[in-house]
Amino acid sequence: MKLTSRPSRKLYPYQQRDAEQLLARLANKTGYRLLYQLPTGAGKTVIFGELVRHFLGSNTGQALVLTHRTELCRQTSLVLKNAGVSNKIVCSDTDKIRQSYYRCFVAMVETLKNRIDEGLFDPAKIRFVIIDEAHQNVFNKLLDHFPQANIIGVTATPLSSDINQPLHHTYNELYTGESISSLVKDGYLASPSTTRYDVELHNLQQGTGGDFTTSSSDELYSSEDMLNLLLNAYRNVAKGRKTLIFNNGIFTSRNVCEYFSKAGYAVRHLDNNCTAEERQEIVEWFRKTPDGILSSVSILTTGFDEPTVRNIIIYRATTSLTLYHQMIGRGSRRLANKKRFNIIDLGGNVERFGAWDAGIDWQGIFANPDQYLASVYGDLGNTAPAIQVEVRSNFPNTSEFSFDMQTACQQAASDGQKLKVALNDSIRQHALMCIENAGSIPEALALSAHL
Repeated sequence: MKLTSRPSRKLYPYQQRDAEQLLARLANKTGYRLLYQLPTGAGKTVIFGELVRHFLGSNTGQALVLTHRTELCRQTSLVLKNAGVSNKIVCSDTDKIRQSYYRCFVAMVETLKNRIDEGLFDPAKIRFVIIDEAHQNVFNKLLDHFPQANIIGVTATPLSSDINQPLHHTYNELYTGESISSLVKDGYLASPSTTRYDVELHNLQQGTGGDFTTSSSDELYSSEDMLNLLLNAYRNVAKGRKTLIFNNGIFTSRNVCEYFSKAGYAVRHLDNNCTAEERQEIVEWFRKTPDGILSSVSILTTGFDEPTVRNIIIYRATTSLTLYHQMIGRGSRRLANKKRFNIIDLGGNVERFGAWDAGIDWQGIFANPDQYLASVYGDLGNTAPAIQVEVRSNFPNTSEFSFDMQTACQQAASDGQKLKVALNDSIRQHALMCIENAGSIPEALALSAHL
């Protein structure tokens, strides 16, 4: 199905295709729920802006866009206005909605639920709903209010934030858009350069939600040895270019900020306890500082867009595929003078989830999320290299620290070689590590004692 009239802005070919495919899947349907997957940075807001514009031009009902954060509300409202769609934001400070005056609304989920409960908003008038960041299950409490509306949920990662509420229970089908690798190849997203630093993670504890606890993460990542490894990783890969550092806890993030500040770098800390004014000031500082470093916690994974970010440092481990993609996506925007960006992983995340631009079977994850999550949780012990942080910190210039002796022996045997070939390869790797991290022969010999 073609978009009605000419789009308000020229869509990229994949955006035009996806918009038309989504419309075709909704044609002649009522109360249908469609989930749409598209990578971060690929322009999903622009696409659903055009979908809303098409709906309003060919139907008589009202449209609604649901978000879960104030920043996303404002951004979405602006995109809709740029698409020629007049709209009303429904947030906590909205007193009078005047539903008969507008045909499109952008709403915070909790606020809209309250307005419906108070009888101030009539959901029966809504015939088209778009849900941004649809993997967040906070939206489910509202969906039954719109039985006559077609619903499109949009997300980069179609894996529910609540394992007890899988998305295939909410949506009739999943439509997957362009892959990250194709978007990189065609020049729509920046190309990643990934550096991994093996870190001992066995002391991390999982909480009831499945991810690693803040307390165990703070204990590991606030240690002097880990902070030193982080600083050296920054110097080796990212120095002098705008950098985002993602942490699991506020305690760690503040320590990171202090550590980098003492080393003479321009750095700020930001978390969800900062006031709106503080956040605005810090983000504005970051935008204007070419070599700025921003250390954050739980606040810049969604609703934040700074295309000039050149480095993403994941200074934490996570079991969340969604969080993994959200963090990296903050650096993937492509500019005329930015075709590549760096990913520095200090949490075994690349081993756990695969490369950011590797192919993912989203249809399989959508249909069988339990199976996917079991594979992630079951592999935690296998993805954490058994190397003590105290030892690891002596080799900051070496990214991949581990050596799989069993695999090396099996390879030697299959090649008809003696098993001592694997041992020689291991010794050679140790020697190279000492050379990479020493300025003289005595220093190299001293490092060898740690191995």
